[in-house]
Amino acid sequence: MKKHIVCFGDSNTHGLCADPADCADGGDRFNEDERWTCLLQKLLGDEYLVIENGVSGRTTAFSDRFRDFICGLDDIGSALMAHRPVDLLIIMLGTNDTKERYGMNARCIGFGMEKLAFTATTLDAWKDKPNILIIAPPHIPEEMRDDTMGSGCQEKSRMLAAVYSEICEKHGWAFLDANELVGFNKLDHMHFTREGHAAFAKALACLVPELI
Repeated sequence: MKKHIVCFGDSNTHGLCADPADCADGGDRFNEDERWTCLLQKLLGDEYLVIENGVSGRTTAFSDRFRDFICGLDDIGSALMAHRPVDLLIIMLGTNDTKERYGMNARCIGFGMEKLAFTATTLDAWKDKPNILIIAPPHIPEEMRDDTMGSGCQEKSRMLAAVYSEICEKHGWAFLDANELVGFNKLDHMHFTREGHAAFAKALACLVPELI
């Protein structure tokens, strides 16, 4: 059986494209030759099965009165059990958690991530034992002016890497800071570019075999 890698994230795992000119198909989602998950599959080869599970707006553990189906904690069980046995779970979340309407600071977002990942470890979905890589998303730049995010999101996003790193060290989970690998596009300052997807996939292709 192939090694199953579940990629659990938000719109940057789904592959949302903010600039149609940057997408080969001219749409609002990067295609299978552009998304980091698909590129990771190609780079890792046939011994691996990379499974996409990205939902736009997804949070670690917080519900939203304006949007349904975005709480990661509600979905993690089905995401893992549907693809058991799982060799590695990659979680990249936190950008949406910084929205002002959730009222969460960076430490509380960290609690959400910790609850999400710990819940994953309790499931009977693993091939051998729980194996988790938590990725801190890139920092939201000051140029971002999305009214739905509200104020304070930039500062909170800059603090997530340190919070996540501490949590991972505590539990023995692997950690990666995506801000060191890829930034956001220059239109909405919230989503990867096509070039960013490629760079991110290459970095993970080097890391993943060391974790499995």
